[in-house]
Amino acid sequence: MTGHSGSEEEAEAGLPLRGLLLALGDPVVDVAAAPQGLDVLVDNVVILDPEDRAEAREGDLVLLIGVRGERARRMVRVLAERGATAVAVKTDTHAPAEERTSTTERRSTRPPRRIDETLALRGEAEDAGIALLSVRPEVRWDQLQSVCQSIVDDARLTASEDMAEAGGDLFSMAQTIAHLTGGLVSIEDSASRVLAYSSGAEVDELRRLSVLGRQGPESYLALLREWGVFAKLRSGEEVVRIDEHPELGIRRRLAVGIHAGRRPLGAIWVQEGTEPLAEHAEEALLGAARTTALQMIRQRTQASAGLRLREDLLSSLLEGRIDASALADTVEVHPDRAALVVAFSLHQGSGAEDDGGTAGERPDRPERELRRRRLIDLVSVHTAAYRRSSLVTELEGRVYVLLPDLVRGREGRHGIEQSVVALTRRTVTAARAALGLRVRAAVGSLVEHLGEVPASRTEADLVLDAMGPVPDGDAGREVATISDVRSRVLISGTLAHLRADPSLRDPRVNRLIEHDRSGGADLVHSLLAYLEAFGDARAAAERLHIHPNTLRYRVRRAASVSGIDLSDPGERLFAQLQLLLERDPGR
Repeated sequence: MTGHSGSEEEAEAGLPLRGLLLALGDPVVDVAAAPQGLDVLVDNVVILDPEDRAEAREGDLVLLIGVRGERARRMVRVLAERGATAVAVKTDTHAPAEERTSTTERRSTRPPRRIDETLALRGEAEDAGIALLSVRPEVRWDQLQSVCQSIVDDARLTASEDMAEAGGDLFSMAQTIAHLTGGLVSIEDSASRVLAYSSGAEVDELRRLSVLGRQGPESYLALLREWGVFAKLRSGEEVVRIDEHPELGIRRRLAVGIHAGRRPLGAIWVQEGTEPLAEHAEEALLGAARTTALQMIRQRTQASAGLRLREDLLSSLLEGRIDASALADTVEVHPDRAALVVAFSLHQGSGAEDDGGTAGERPDRPERELRRRRLIDLVSVHTAAYRRSSLVTELEGRVYVLLPDLVRGREGRHGIEQSVVALTRRTVTAARAALGLRVRAAVGSLVEHLGEVPASRTEADLVLDAMGPVPDGDAGREVATISDVRSRVLISGTLAHLRADPSLRDPRVNRLIEHDRSGGADLVHSLLAYLEAFGDARAAAERLHIHPNTLRYRVRRAASVSGIDLSDPGERLFAQLQLLLERDPGR
């Protein structure tokens, strides 16, 4: 067992598991179980291989290498008893893209045994009270150990130097700058929105309006643009002086731009009060701008990382790879309340996917990604208005919304689902009107608990898969629930089993298909049209644009070539299903 470092005194300065996941950034690992939440402390990262004894101490994140089945479950129990914080394993639940089957097949066939093993290991971790992390198959153990240990060590160093307290928030920084300069300070972003300000009573009219309105008055902003102040603040670190203007109620000011490299982040403004500014105010202001830049970047990075973690946890929950408690520990949702999932998809073969310039030309990848990002933003706005705790993520090219905490009132299950359908229709309509995107959406059924969310997501996916092409202007067919397309979903599932198991197919139907392929006849499509029309030769012939007698001849010929008894309802039914595989191979 390798990887321990530091003394027992250092072990007290652990890093919350949540912080470690945030620092890792990209989803290198997934949270499979977090029975004690994500604020448990990690102090050391150690590697345990099959030849080692299952030893650990409090605060350890143990990387468990090459152990499977019952032995892995036993080691998880032992490590939990020894006080380890978390265990990381490779569960192989993430199949490479080239090994994935179609969406319908994947959801209609039995999960592989390795998924069952993962669920058993997760259950063991939950019972033992220890966090379980699932590591992506392509990640090297030694690199993961090195990176995680570095993150923990950096956090320990930061804590020992009390850097977090020194940094403080932007309001604290504004107050510090006020003490150094002897003025009244406001920190603004690049859009002149006030982010923080210092306290003080000697404010002029401009500062009063800026603080109350959280943005400088437009008339004064226009003057600053005219004087070239904003151009100077964006161009570099020069401290800009703005003279007093009594006629405007404006006292003397200093300002400096806040930059990250060449990118402007905002500005710091210092208003002079009844006393002159400090002698070294400009020098202090320049240093403050550089320090504030680091703080603003840190805040943005933390916010971005926090959002990524939420999205990663939501994706893992939708795929059934984590327990609901892991998500509930990060987001304020109640795992014991009802929830449902809505799935959105850019409609392929219509405006959003192939209006990239020349007729029939598909937009390039950046353009598609931009459209998907705009769709995510639009969906987020609409669903947040409906439910503050709504969560949005993207998974396998689709946008998913989790609507949690749905408490049933007088409206009941049906009322909740109908209100979500109405919300979804408004969102789809807005996507078309505001963004020019053609979107389809499916509303999954209401489930009783957050842990059942994967079932709602699976149903929403099946509904989306079963929805046919949406005619122009037919907004009613852009949103569906399982009740709208249940027969298509059942047929798709049945065809998936037929496709996966050749032993279920009738060799007589295969004989008919091979006859068409070798002889160039069209008996397959003629017979299928006849069966779909319930034996109405005239209706089927009209659909195929041929004479009814021609169709009757083809049907008799198909029965003769194949040997199928079309008077037998069972043979007719199975022939129709198998012929659908030939007509719609991807269905």
